[in-house]
Amino acid sequence: MTPGVFVQQIDWNGLAIEVSYEPDWLRNPGRAHLQLRSVVPERAPLPISETGYRSHFCFTEDVVAEGGPIAYSVAWLDHAAEAPAWKAQQEEARQFTLF
Repeated sequence: MTPGVFVQQIDWNGLAIEVSYEPDWLRNPGRAHLQLRSVVPERAPLPISETGYRSHFCFTEDVVAEGGPIAYSVAWLDHAAEAPAWKAQQEEARQFTLF
C-alpha cells in the first residue's frame, strides 16, 4: 500500500465495497484520488459503475467537508442510487429472484 493511502471496506446496501483514498494524489495537494470496488459479491454493479469499480479524482476539501472518504463515498452512492435507472435495475434483479 502506498504511504498516505487510506483503505477500508464498508457495507453498503448488502454489498462489501473497498474504499481507497489518496488525499494528495501524486503529491498534488488539494487533489485526491478515490477508488471504490465491490468485493462481495465481486464486481457487483454499483449505482456509480456497472463494472463494480470506479476511479474518481476530486478535491480533498470536498471529501473533508463531507466528513471523510467513507462519508463522501456513502453520500455519493446514496445519491446515485436515487437515479431511476438504478432503481429499475434493482427492481428487475429482485423480480428474477422470485422465480
